[in-house]
Amino acid sequence: MNLARADELYLPMIEGEMRAVLAPAEPALARYYAMMAYHLGWMDDGLEPVVAPAGKRVRPLLCVLACAAAGGDPTRALPAAAGLELLHNFSLIHDDIEDDSATRRHRPTLWSLFGMPQACNTGDAMFSLAHLAFQRLVEHEVPVPVVLHCLRVFDEMCVALTQGQYLDMSFEARSDVSVEDYLAMIRGKTGALLATAPHIGALIAEATPADADAYRAFGAALGKAFQLQDDILGIWGDPAVTGKSAASDILSKKKTLPVAYALVHPSAGAGLQALYRGPAFSMNDIPAVLVLLEIAGARAYAEEQVQQATEEAHAALQVTGPHAERGHQAALAELLDGLMTRQS
Repeated sequence: MNLARADELYLPMIEGEMRAVLAPAEPALARYYAMMAYHLGWMDDGLEPVVAPAGKRVRPLLCVLACAAAGGDPTRALPAAAGLELLHNFSLIHDDIEDDSATRRHRPTLWSLFGMPQACNTGDAMFSLAHLAFQRLVEHEVPVPVVLHCLRVFDEMCVALTQGQYLDMSFEARSDVSVEDYLAMIRGKTGALLATAPHIGALIAEATPADADAYRAFGAALGKAFQLQDDILGIWGDPAVTGKSAASDILSKKKTLPVAYALVHPSAGAGLQALYRGPAFSMNDIPAVLVLLEIAGARAYAEEQVQQATEEAHAALQVTGPHAERGHQAALAELLDGLMTRQS
């Protein structure tokens, strides 16, 4: 099975499961659920139905594909896939508030449109509904002990995600963020959810512990490569494709991998540290920062790290047992490679 066929087959099922979880309980709550639907790309800013950018749905696809690759029935994983995507979107709603971001996916963010109190509450609701989605696994004939195991893994991931977010926000006030610090942060903020998605899919398939661990390792390596590719695009991406201004991560002084690497580089580090300890950047500061990143070889270093993580992910897929369903495993490999060559 190729990835295009997997998208065609599974994405409508995932969307249907998400819509079932987010169905309004009563008319008085219609606007409440409509705000969630707006964030998910199902409604416009007037809360009328629309088809808007909704993200790549990477996490639920990883869950469903891993379940099938591990020999299970992928439809049994749909509630977990929906829960993982809702949890991801909870984190995005709160990220936008914490980062003071006014746009996401070329549309106003939830808080900028409906106010911070309602956006906070909407994010909290999505967090809770993500957990309720997992309860629906029982209706899909997933054994109760497996459901409990999946929920424990899911909750451990939620803690890791918030720990990573804490570290990310704490880095804003520091100029001594090392590469090791940064990699520890992304293991939580980005990597935890991407590792958990295929792990839970394998658990629902009742894969062997060794195979479940291999799918988790695959997702963890994919998560690392995914975030580092984002770091590259945040500095050197094409604004017409990414939808963000050139060098947006520099303007906000984010300590992404290229910056963390260059901050301690013997030739560029001192100058870059001086700039990052100074006042807020304007567009006039961008050229000087880019020169120092070039002196440090920061882009080449980041690209090398993306390649290494991608190879680790492919290697993890190869160690799954001989009973693995190779068509869906090939779709997982294709998904990985597509994410690493994307330009947005």
